[in-house]
Amino acid sequence: MSEKVVRQRKSDKHDTAGKTKSNGKKKSVKIKENAEEDSSSVLPLYLSSAAVALFSILYYVFVYQEDAGYTVFVSAKDKVDKVVYTVKCSSDYDTEKFEGCKPKKCGRTVMDNLITESDARHLKELAEKGMSYGGSSGGASILDLHSGALSSGTQFINIYKFLQSQNEALLTEEDLRIYSKVKDKIHAAIASEFGVKQNQLYLTSPTFFSRMNTTPPTTKHDEYWHPHIDKITYESFHYTSLLYLSTYGSDFTGGRFVFVDKDTNRTVEPRLGRISFFTSGSENLHFVERLVDGVRYAITISFTCDPSKAIQNPAIR
Repeated sequence: MSEKVVRQRKSDKHDTAGKTKSNGKKKSVKIKENAEEDSSSVLPLYLSSAAVALFSILYYVFVYQEDAGYTVFVSAKDKVDKVVYTVKCSSDYDTEKFEGCKPKKCGRTVMDNLITESDARHLKELAEKGMSYGGSSGGASILDLHSGALSSGTQFINIYKFLQSQNEALLTEEDLRIYSKVKDKIHAAIASEFGVKQNQLYLTSPTFFSRMNTTPPTTKHDEYWHPHIDKITYESFHYTSLLYLSTYGSDFTGGRFVFVDKDTNRTVEPRLGRISFFTSGSENLHFVERLVDGVRYAITISFTCDPSKAIQNPAIR
C-alpha cells in the first residue's frame, strides 16, 4: 500500500507523529508548518449480525495484532490546520459510474479550523436535547435529524412523531442554520480535498448524531467497537465525515477512532470541533475504541456520488 503523510500545523515546530509500538520503531512523518423513525427506517452505527461476524473475523485474523501497537495520527492536545494521510484506493469503486465524483485518490483528512467550537457546542446541545427524549438502554444512542430515528431502550422511535403528539418541536431556525452551514463547509472541504465535483456529491443517509457511554450493551446495536468498512455497511457511501462534539481526555477516555492499517493502528483522538473525513471503501477499515469513562458525542455526515441516494436537509416539523 503506498502511503503519504502531509501535516500542516498551526504553530508547533517540535510536533512529531505518535510512536508505533511494533518492534519499538517510530514511523517518520513529513511535517509542513503553516500557521473529524422507527427501527425499520435507518439503523446508523450498526452492522448486521452477519457483517459483524465477517469483519470481526477478517479483522482479527488478517489485520489486527495487539502487539502492532497504535500510532497517534492526530492528538487531542494538538490543534491542527490540516493533516492528510493518503492511502492507495481499494477496488471497491472500479465498477461504479460517477466518474466526476467517485474517489480517484483515497485517504484521510483531519481539520480543526473548519468548524468553529461555537457551532460544535450548539450541535452538541441539539444532540443532548434530542436524546433527552429517548436514548438506548445500552451504551450507544443515535439521533437522525433527517429520518427522525431516535434510540429508545432497545428499539427506535420517530422523534418528530413523538414530539408532534406532545405539541412540541425539536428544531429551531437557528438549529437548522448552523446544521446547514456546518454540512456545507464539510461538503466543500471533501470535494476540494479529493478533487471531485461538488455539484455531483450529495448528502446521503444515514447522517446522524451519536452518543456513547460506558453502559453495558443490551443489543448488537450498542456494540460500536466492531471494525467495519463504511461502503460495505452502507452501500451508498463514498465519503464519510465525523464532526466531534466532545474531547478525548477531558470529556471521556477510550473512544478513540482507529484506522486499521497493516503496519499499525492509527488513531484520531476526538476534539471539540474537529472534523475527520475519509473515503468510505475498504482502504479505510476502522473502529471506535470502547469507552472507559465519560460520554462521547459526534455527528456522522455522509456523502454519496449516487443522486438517487441523496437526502434533503432536515426541516422544522
